[in-house]
Amino acid sequence: MHYALNLRTFFYSHYFYLGLRFAAGLVGVTLFTLQFAGMATAMTVCIGALCTALMDMPSPLRHKFNEMSASVLLCGAVTLLISLCAPYHTLLMTMLVVISFGACMMVVYGRKSMPLQLATLFIMTMSMEHSMTVRESFVHTGLFTLGAVAYLAYAMGISWILRHRIKQQVLAEALFELAAYIDIKADFYDTRYNLTEQFNKLIRHQSLLADRQQASRDLILRSHNNAKDAIVVQVHVCMLDLYELILSTHTDYAQLRVHLVDSPVLKTLYDLAYKAARDIESVAYDVTRKKASYPEITYGPELDAIEAELAAIQQRIAEGKPQQEALAVLRAQRNKIRAIIKMIGELHQASQKAYDTMPFWADADMGPFLSQQKYEFRMILSHLRMDSPIFRFSLRVAMAISAGLLIGAWLPYAAHSYWIVLTIVIILKPSFSMTKQRRRDRIVGTVIGCFITALILKFLNYPSFILGALVLSTVAMPTFVYLRYRYAAVAVSVMILLQMYLLTPGNENLIMERLIDTIVGAVVATAFSFVLASWEYQTLPRLVRGVLDVNLRYMQASFDLLQGKGKDDFAYRIERKRLMDSLAALSSALVRMLDEPSSKQRAVEDINLFIVQNYLLMAHVAALRAILRRHVKELPAEPVNAMLAESHDQVVQILEHALDPHAAEASDDALMSPSTLHAQEAAAAAAAQVSWSGWPLVQRRIRLLQADAVKIIVHSEAIVRDVT
Repeated sequence: MHYALNLRTFFYSHYFYLGLRFAAGLVGVTLFTLQFAGMATAMTVCIGALCTALMDMPSPLRHKFNEMSASVLLCGAVTLLISLCAPYHTLLMTMLVVISFGACMMVVYGRKSMPLQLATLFIMTMSMEHSMTVRESFVHTGLFTLGAVAYLAYAMGISWILRHRIKQQVLAEALFELAAYIDIKADFYDTRYNLTEQFNKLIRHQSLLADRQQASRDLILRSHNNAKDAIVVQVHVCMLDLYELILSTHTDYAQLRVHLVDSPVLKTLYDLAYKAARDIESVAYDVTRKKASYPEITYGPELDAIEAELAAIQQRIAEGKPQQEALAVLRAQRNKIRAIIKMIGELHQASQKAYDTMPFWADADMGPFLSQQKYEFRMILSHLRMDSPIFRFSLRVAMAISAGLLIGAWLPYAAHSYWIVLTIVIILKPSFSMTKQRRRDRIVGTVIGCFITALILKFLNYPSFILGALVLSTVAMPTFVYLRYRYAAVAVSVMILLQMYLLTPGNENLIMERLIDTIVGAVVATAFSFVLASWEYQTLPRLVRGVLDVNLRYMQASFDLLQGKGKDDFAYRIERKRLMDSLAALSSALVRMLDEPSSKQRAVEDINLFIVQNYLLMAHVAALRAILRRHVKELPAEPVNAMLAESHDQVVQILEHALDPHAAEASDDALMSPSTLHAQEAAAAAAAQVSWSGWPLVQRRIRLLQADAVKIIVHSEAIVRDVT
């Protein structure tokens, strides 16, 4: 369950804060306007505030101001344009289609433009039903803009006051998702779970975790002005280091289960992972409450049990039983878990006070870690071509809205074309899977919302209760819109239906008409989701190549760090972040493809395995880094670096084979050429001359790294072959 759906944490989440801020702003602007004007004027001002409020998301203050200002200007211009065109039916229909197309083209600017697109289309549909004179159009637009500017000023003021609180809440969300990630890892030790299915679940969650970590970076790493900000920076950086350690715990779980199937130590490992997840959650919970976090969980009994099992295995080895592999695997897991527990302790400590120095932060350019967004008109122009998914999406929406307007004009009852159009706008999304999910949530939410409204109007039709239900639904709508859209659909249905009842109390068919309009809009959106559709498999070659490109740079930065060539790990952190982002993008595309018709699904198993193998490469690098850190005092630098350099050359050669479609087919033989064998023998001979306890661990990880790199070639070639 999502952390924000738990009552214990819900009221501290930024989702709840957003709902309160949203509702207080809308209700406040409306009530203030009612002191000086009638209900019609107040509703116009309220809609202006609502359109701006759709852009009210956790963002750096400067970005928030720019985004909300763009909403004020764009929505104001659309309001005026549609109001002026309303008396001329043909011109109005034409402008509705043109504006719909233009608004959808804004998706080219990424996810942050989606609320702006929705706000533009929302005010377009709300303005299309009112025929006004030129003077009335300007007055209406002025009132709309007044509400929009009022909410902008209110939201910026509240966000400035709560700027540090918002950072804490977004950071806490990333920590909660990291704890959920460990919960998935814990199930690898439970023999009841299938390893392949569990790995797929882990990869899916990694995409969500990467998104939450990026949101945390964007807010926290842009500026730190005082000791409070310094603390969240410390916790954020510690969280990323902890994540890398968790990656390094990956092992051969199938082998672990085989060797320890009859041992209670598997349950002990599960308990340790479960406790670690709860420990991280306790840090997140304290961060949301603006408190320093202190350890409350002890790991002693479980660690003692592991030591006892290690001693028992050593005893069996002394008796002549072949359990050396089990001993090595369990000992390695013990060492990694100890490192994770130590890092969780540092996470607690990071939340307690600001350190004097932060090497990661000092004098560093944070730009590579942050989301960079350029709003240039030429980006839209570059997508005005039929092979652009965004251009096809824009055409699809424009055609669907045209069909919705025609159906609305044809329906026998007093149809509300704007409600049909609004339903189409809300449901029809750039990808088929998003449209499918939004359609389901919209229909179910609307049906439940209509049912709740009918009960309120029949049994609880009192002004005070209706006002209370309005306020509650106004809080719930923005709270759940990014959390559980189905709940938001219920809330928005109740909110709008009650508002319309207050404006036209005599309309007895209000609820049924809205329900029919929603179903009509959903049917139209569903039909047009197949028109000019851009299927996910078409983007796979580009995404796969992107992963391989980034992985090459990541390997270079990783081996530079492992060999001690840089003064710090800054470059490594940048490339690690980029690789995680590219894998998250590919994983998200796979998840969306699985929601598409089966005839449009390609290379599902190979994509899964390709993601897994790239993930394993990161895990092996993280494990190598942990091993070298653990043995830093007696580390023989020269022979270790020679072995790492040889391994790096081989891995780079393998990945370059995967990138070059004309290269000779690579396989395990690529690692067994005469020159490669000679280099490996030389590195092994140099290693044999130096006594060091870490050699077996390093050599084992290097072998695994090379083997998994070879598998990447196999799966990348299979993906390209299946989708072309």
